Amino acid sequence: MTKTTSAPAPVLGTRALNRATLERQLLLRRSPSTAAAAVRHLVGLQAQNVKPPYYALAARLDGFTPDALSELMADREVVRIVTLRSTIHTHTADDCLTLRPLVQPARDRELAAFRTGLSGVDLDRLAALVRELVEDEPRTMAQLRAALGAEWPDADPQSLAVAARCRLPLVQVTPRGLWGRSGQVALTTAEHWLGRPAGPAPEPETLVLRYLAAFGPASVKDMQTWAGLTRLREAFERLRSRLVTFRAEDGTELFDLPDAPRPDPDTPAPPRFLPEFDNLLLSHADRTRIVPPAHRGRHWQGNQAYRTLLVDGFLAGVWKLDGQALVVEPFDPLTRRARGEVVEEAGRMLAVMHPGTSYDIRFGTVRA
Repeated sequence: MTKTTSAPAPVLGTRALNRATLERQLLLRRSPSTAAAAVRHLVGLQAQNVKPPYYALAARLDGFTPDALSELMADREVVRIVTLRSTIHTHTADDCLTLRPLVQPARDRELAAFRTGLSGVDLDRLAALVRELVEDEPRTMAQLRAALGAEWPDADPQSLAVAARCRLPLVQVTPRGLWGRSGQVALTTAEHWLGRPAGPAPEPETLVLRYLAAFGPASVKDMQTWAGLTRLREAFERLRSRLVTFRAEDGTELFDLPDAPRPDPDTPAPPRFLPEFDNLLLSHADRTRIVPPAHRGRHWQGNQAYRTLLVDGFLAGVWKLDGQALVVEPFDPLTRRARGEVVEEAGRMLAVMHPGTSYDIRFGTVRA
């Protein structure tokens, strides 16, 4: 009896992964999608700072204006909340109410790291007290630390604050997050802000499918890096019959949706100006599909991330607004054609994000 063997999974090279990811991230070609639909498709936007979600959508959407996202936030259709990787994200209201329960195990692990500073603290009582406080009126973290410190004077104030955001789904209320507005971080519960209870957490398989649609093809470890969760292998295995598999050049197994776009590796990829902390650069364990090994770590300094520039689909430099100038600092010298395309894209981005303001566009010293 002849033993049959399955054909080896096709190999996807770095450029093939790059183009597939860019297409799903709406960066290979700008999408006519609405801001709300894009936020949902991308499963949220990294939002450590206020402005990055706006720049992220400006790079991805045709016809985007900052008011489009700001109005969604003012209308409570999108919110700012700690979810994936224990970081602040801008999510749709629906995702806020379902993703947060799904990533609760990560919040529990984070809280465990602060147990020494929470000795003697009844965490159920703490959660009830915080809920009462923030649903009475939005509170700042300083106000919560003061209130909780009065209740547990021997506990570490920072640990008390961490416990509050780990035990409860706290959203940042407006005007924080609105374009052109300022406001300190004030918090209330997602349920109170959105006027409806949290939904049941989706099955992990549902999130796997959404992750692959926005970031695939990808490995199990890639998704775990993106979500800040562990033990997702079983969810992938339950979906295996519905997925297709590939291999990265290093042999890593990659999963994907059968009908998801996988463009030709030679598809042109125009320059894109991305904000600091863009999820494109944070959502895979192996980031070489976007970050060339020679440039690894060059868009960070300590805990500070720089705004990044893509050229031919890959990280190629950083940029900043310096007074009335947009300064591009490439990692390597650019060809004349690439420089022209970068200038053109910079002008477009400035017209979208800063209409009516005149900026010089210049190239800074090539970063070593």
